[in-house]
Amino acid sequence: QVQLVESGGGWVQPGGSLTLTCVASGFVFTNHAMNWYRQIPGKERELVAASATHGHTANYAAFARGRFTISRDNSKNTVYLQMNHLRPDDTAMYYCHFINGFKDQWGQGIQVTVAS
Repeated sequence: QVQLVESGGGWVQPGGSLTLTCVASGFVFTNHAMNWYRQIPGKERELVAASATHGHTANYAAFARGRFTISRDNSKNTVYLQMNHLRPDDTAMYYCHFINGFKDQWGQGIQVTVAS
């Protein structure tokens, strides 16, 4: 059974940092690019960052570039999202994601709140 379990969210003040963790199971992790998405209330889910299978290539949304870093540890079936210089408009539910064949697979999501 495919599972993606996120952790590491929570509340942080503007300018602070958080690291999200997604532990994957039930599939061959090294065969799949892994992604982080987020959804702000009232808006569509949007891609934050994507990591290639080997982890040496990453792509970022414009709002994430220079502040967020995606990484993966294939020995632990884990993908991370390091978020620095967080802003209130980063407040959202963050989701781990990959494409399994033609199907989107999502984690349950984890809340990140950036506020004073």
